Amino acid sequence: MKRNFIEIDEAKCNGCGNCVIACAEGALQIIDGKAKVVKESFCDGLGACIGHCPTDALKIVQKDVDAFDEKAVAKNLKSKDIEQNKHDVPCNCPGMAMHDFREDEQIKEKSRDSKDVKSQLEHWPIQLHLVNPDAPYLKNCNLLIAASCTAFSLGNFHKDILKGHSLVIACPKLDRTEGYIEKLINIFSKGDIQSITVARMEVPCCQGLTMMVKDAIKTSGKKIPFLEEIISIKGDIK
Repeated sequence: MKRNFIEIDEAKCNGCGNCVIACAEGALQIIDGKAKVVKESFCDGLGACIGHCPTDALKIVQKDVDAFDEKAVAKNLKSKDIEQNKHDVPCNCPGMAMHDFREDEQIKEKSRDSKDVKSQLEHWPIQLHLVNPDAPYLKNCNLLIAASCTAFSLGNFHKDILKGHSLVIACPKLDRTEGYIEKLINIFSKGDIQSITVARMEVPCCQGLTMMVKDAIKTSGKKIPFLEEIISIKGDIK
């Protein structure tokens, strides 16, 4: 049947995986570094993934494809849940590439301070799923929204980034992100936020965190100063 369907320009696709995260039906995967439709009947043709693509590689076209099958989608998503519970990797994302820095001389030469570093964390919880938008520490604050890996990658995370901020953390790749944008909109709308800093890793899939935050700021209608800090996989601020 001819219906709306997603078309992917592989020449433009950089394999970031943002569309995979945005596709609630699980119709997309990163295969050989490019986004691909895994099964025609999984794509509903609504194009929720398009706004998450940083390279404009996606568009909706009229195409003769299999009909959308809601039952097949539900079965596919259930099977994915089972596989993820076994800790399988859901897609061949370039951000999953292994790097070993043990023999890197620059890493070895980095100075090590033996003095204890005081934690700059001022509240709990910090995971976005658990944070209450009405929490007092989110009122009139400088808000840091950090990808989960950043604090483990950047040695001076507390001193250089966290100090003076209220913190929430999230992983745009592995978290169940349904409702994240709505919660962020709620936080921005209620909290009279003074500034927002997103700290994320340099890997492509981590761009999804920045995109979610920017979408939430725009939808909230608030004019909030925004800064993005990108941490390299070697633990430096880029």
